[in-house]
This record gives sequence, structure tokens and C-alpha cells, in this order.
Amino acid sequence: MSEEFARVAVDHALRLGAQYAEARVQRDLGHTYTLKNGAAEPVSVTRKLGVGIRVIVDGALGFASTNSLDKDQLRSTTESAVRTAKASRRLLTSPIRLSEEKSWEDNWEAKMEIDVSKVSTEEKYEFLFTIEKSLAPENVHVSLPSRILIFDEDLTEKFYVNSEGSKLHGSVPRLSLIFYITAEEPGKGVVQRLRHEAQSRGWEVVEDWKPTKIAADEAKMLGRLLREGVPPPKGEVDMVLGSEVTGIICHESCGHPQEADRILGREAAQAGESYVKPDMLGHRIGSEHVTVIDDPTLPNSYGYYMYDDEGVKARPRILINEGVISGFLQNRETAAELGGTSNGASRSSSYDREPIIRMGNTYMKPGNHSLEDLVEGVKHGIYMKSFMEWNIDDRRYNERYVGLEAYMIENGEITTPVRNPILEITTPGLYGSVDAVGKELEFAGATCGKGDPMQGAPVWTGGPPIRLRQIRL
Repeated sequence: MSEEFARVAVDHALRLGAQYAEARVQRDLGHTYTLKNGAAEPVSVTRKLGVGIRVIVDGALGFASTNSLDKDQLRSTTESAVRTAKASRRLLTSPIRLSEEKSWEDNWEAKMEIDVSKVSTEEKYEFLFTIEKSLAPENVHVSLPSRILIFDEDLTEKFYVNSEGSKLHGSVPRLSLIFYITAEEPGKGVVQRLRHEAQSRGWEVVEDWKPTKIAADEAKMLGRLLREGVPPPKGEVDMVLGSEVTGIICHESCGHPQEADRILGREAAQAGESYVKPDMLGHRIGSEHVTVIDDPTLPNSYGYYMYDDEGVKARPRILINEGVISGFLQNRETAAELGGTSNGASRSSSYDREPIIRMGNTYMKPGNHSLEDLVEGVKHGIYMKSFMEWNIDDRRYNERYVGLEAYMIENGEITTPVRNPILEITTPGLYGSVDAVGKELEFAGATCGKGDPMQGAPVWTGGPPIRLRQIRL
């Protein structure tokens, strides 16, 4: 990859009359290894290389892309972007502006201690077969009629240039391990678990995941849930939510509604609306115990990046600070409209997709309590450690989480497994019910979908365990 191809496009756009131009050369290399019930599937291979070009002409934006790095083709594609911008000018009610940002020249990467591309295909499948062996019936004491294990490796490399002087080269390896485990027990039914471990590191990460222990523990949990699980109590209870549940809550009911393109109504037909309005900065949405952060710069994180796809340097974004809405996820366009600067939240999934506002790693800030502290403070309640499904309306206001691994809490102790407790609540009702936050911070991998055409972005969701008071199940 070379900046030469990006520079050809930017220089040609300026000659054609664009007031602003940027080009992003992006290469994605991926391999997916799958075991289904102990049988290896063929390796799935991804190879994508191309250039995305974006221009502003007389206040109108145009985007075009090509998978050819031929210079004549690059110029032709640039001309297409300029024509698109000119054709859309008559549809504009107001010109598009970009916030003023510092220009950067930098090379950055997420480093691999062990280059995953140097590890043989045989070793990667052996990794999955080792996990499969840990799920044998004599080890987990439950029937697992369906077991799908997926190891995925992706390397994304980008070269970004814009007409304001930015020149950035970045490289991120992303590895993930996904379990789909279905358990059944005669007369008790069927239950399924999906778990996603993911980081931006090299092959060394697979040992840190402790995959055989994770898989066996999850399978044993499913068996116990089927055999011993009781219906959840009715009426109001206190709840302790595990890190996995806290993470999906922060992602869905804070991260998404505080994306500025949603707030301004531009995502309504594609990904939904938001209950948040531009004038709600400073509005209390939860208790003083709730602080939610989105930080793409977390080392080794699945949503890691140091510069976004508009050349803006990434940084932590505090979305809720001690219960008060304190910021939105912004790109350069929304920042100019709302008054301010971008906080580096513009991402694209591929060279042929325009950058849009996305999360990186969204989590609740840890507190000072151990899990034991949280549980000891509950006389009658539920500990929902993980979830099996979630639902939320397109304004991100009414939400519902169905627990998977869950237990009764009786007189400050975790006791009997509980089948399918359901937390159904509003966003302010949920955040306002938090009275204590744990100190153990954990994350799960996820792929966040948004846009049209759809863009899947790698993210982390996470947080500590939290305690909610007087929740009606």
C-alpha cells in the first residue's frame, strides 16, 4: 500500500474544483476457521483492497470507490465523486460544513507478539479441536447436540490522506473466538449460549482467553440451569447485573442514542432515531453512580483505533458523567452543525463504504464494590450474569433483556439458578435505579451493525457488575 494512490485522488479532486477531498486506501485480509459438531469446515477467506474517495464541492458531498489502483481508474473514480456532489447540490437545504481539526502525520498499529499469519492452518484447527474435546459429555455432564466454534482473524490496513495535510497509516489485527453451544436435558428443554471473545492482538491472545475452561464452564452452567432452574419471582426485586449485561446496556441505550447523526435525525430511516435531543447536554438521565465512556484507544481492545476515518485523533468520550448526559459521538459534519470539534467517532467498515459515526469500546466506569458487596446488600433479588436476548425500540428508550445465567439472591447469598428472568424498563428508569457499581471491569467482543448499506464495526461492550433497586420483573 502507498500514499501515492490516495494522493492521486486528492490532487485530482482539487483540480476539478473540490474545496475538500480525502482518500482512504484500505486492505482487509481475513480467515475464518469453523468446527461444527467436531467437523472442520473449509477455511473462509476474505481479500479486499480499494480506495474510497470523498469530496465537498460547493457545500455538497460526494463519495465514490474503486477496487482498482490504476491511476487512470483512480482519476475516473474521483470524477464520479465530484459529479455526485454537483448533482446533489440542488437537494441541499444547507451546505455541508466540516469542523476545523488539527492535521496529523503518523504511523500507528496494534502490535502482535506472535504474527497470526505465521501460524499454520493445522495449528489453528488444532486450537478449535482442543476446545471441542473439553466439551465431551464426560467433562460437562450435559448433552450438547449442537456445538459451533469459530476462530476469526482479520488484518485491516489503511492509508489516509486529505487536502488539509493529514497523512496517516494504520494497521490493526483483530482476532476473535465465538462459541455457539446448545444444551438439552430430557424433560427440561433446550438452551443456547453465544459467547464472543475478541481482541486486537496476535496469536498470543489465545492462551489468555483460557478457551477450554470457558467452554467447559459455560456448558456445565447450561446443564445446571436446565436441571435446577426455577421460574423467576414476580413483583419488585433488587437486581445485580453481570459485566456482560452492563456492557450491552451501555452499548444499546447510551452509545447508540448519543450518536450525533441519530440525534440530528439522519439515521432515522436506516438505524433508528434517538430519544436524545441536541439540547439535552447537562440533562440528568441516571443516578450519580453511572458514568459511561466510549474509548477506542484502550490497548488490545476489539474496537481499537488511534485515528478515525476522517483523520481525527481518537480519544475517550464521556457520554454520561455521574448520571448526566455529557457528550455525543461526533464526526466532523455533526460537530460543525452542533458547534465544536469532532471526537474521532467516524468509522468505515471497508474502502467502499463512507465513514459514519460509530462506537469503539463502550463501557460503564467501575466503582469501588466487589461482586460480593453488591450481592450482600440484596435481601431478595436476582443476579443476572449473562443474557440470551435483548430488544430495544428505535429511539433507544424502552428496552428488554432476558437473562441466561441467572440466580436467586436470598439474604445476601447467590442460591438457585433462575430460568429466563426478564428486565423490561426505560433507559432513565434503568440508569436511575443503579445504586452501586462494581470494580471488576470486563469486556465482550461484538460486531455492531449500522448504516445502509450495512456496515459491521468491531466493538467491545463492557463494564463492571452493577446493582439496581426495586425493579419489576
